[in-house]
Amino acid sequence: MYDSYINMGKYMKKDGKIVVSGTTTVGLVCTDGVILGSDRRATSGFFVAHPHVKKIYRLDDHIAATIAGVVADAQNIMGIASANIKLYKYTHNRPISVKAAANLISNILLSSRVYPFVVQLLVGGYDHNGPHLFALDPYGTVTEEKYTATGSGSPMAISILEDSFKKGMSVKDSIEIVARAISSAMKRDPASGGGYDIIIISKEEVKEISSEELTMYKPV
Repeated sequence: MYDSYINMGKYMKKDGKIVVSGTTTVGLVCTDGVILGSDRRATSGFFVAHPHVKKIYRLDDHIAATIAGVVADAQNIMGIASANIKLYKYTHNRPISVKAAANLISNILLSSRVYPFVVQLLVGGYDHNGPHLFALDPYGTVTEEKYTATGSGSPMAISILEDSFKKGMSVKDSIEIVARAISSAMKRDPASGGGYDIIIISKEEVKEISSEELTMYKPV
């Protein structure tokens, strides 16, 4: 697994070979927070390397991120980002904004563009300007989104998001949409599976939805 991918859903070259990878991650902005979700399956080509892996990382008390890509690259980026976000808080005596955190990660990715980190990231959080969601590609491109999905299951997931998303929706109204988007991807994409994880970032906290709570939102 750790020489493999969790992952981006396209054909990527590694050591001169074509490697098929896949995953599904989802992000959605609500009036009172941001929801991030992912499946749990890690793949290496057509092999299921691990049925249950963590693809959502808490970076601070108000920011989290989803990962897709080479496992080692993704873990490295999350470690560097988390340390720098905490250093910013210590140095400036205030939490970093979500946009600044996304730009920080963008700079890390851009600095390695010759030998890029093979990752796709979603960074979501809640700061003094409200809830925000950013998508980043391996070269550090940053786009702010209201909703988006990454990975091989993203075409299925994004179709659910586009059909269901409405401005002004609350977190309570939107959790089922995120769960349904990931579930739809898992049904059609063999590289996505193993159930799903969901995290809510609100003004008060970063909250992981428990397995018991997830059953309330499990799509039929």
